[in-house]
Amino acid sequence: MSVDIGNRLRHVRLMHNLSQRELAKRAGVTNSTISLIESNASNPSVGALKRILDGIPIGLAEFFSFEPEKPRKAFYAAEELVEIGKGSISYRQIGDNLFGRSLQILKECYQPGADTGKVPLVHEGEEGGIVLSGRLEVTVDDERRILGPGDAYYFESRRPHRFRCVGPVPCEVISACTPPTF
Repeated sequence: MSVDIGNRLRHVRLMHNLSQRELAKRAGVTNSTISLIESNASNPSVGALKRILDGIPIGLAEFFSFEPEKPRKAFYAAEELVEIGKGSISYRQIGDNLFGRSLQILKECYQPGADTGKVPLVHEGEEGGIVLSGRLEVTVDDERRILGPGDAYYFESRRPHRFRCVGPVPCEVISACTPPTF
């Protein structure tokens, strides 16, 4: 039997209204450690997981024994989208609990000049999106395109990629990725 530690940790963290940054601070680990575990890109040792769970606080037995309820909600008002971004990039997620879900849908907003970083993103899965407004520079491997309203992208997420808003106005994108990354 396989346990999805990443989604389970994300669910427990959100149940306790903690950001990744706050949990990392409480547990004495880096923010990237929490992010890697929640995206299932890193599998923590039992000791590391216990230290992280102590920051919530929740015990190992409780962490592995609870079964979150499956989300039954099908519709979300605009104000119910959950903000999971920070700074000059907004990621508004449909649904607050993605435990057991295989798809993540986001409404993204990049302020002028906002960038996902010089180091390309790489993770398992697939992602795609469509630009609603503004202009978005998308780099996948060594290929770079500037996309405008109505343009779209779709690629395997293990290919190095990054996003940057170009132009004087914010860029809005609707995206989806599988499995959930954040």
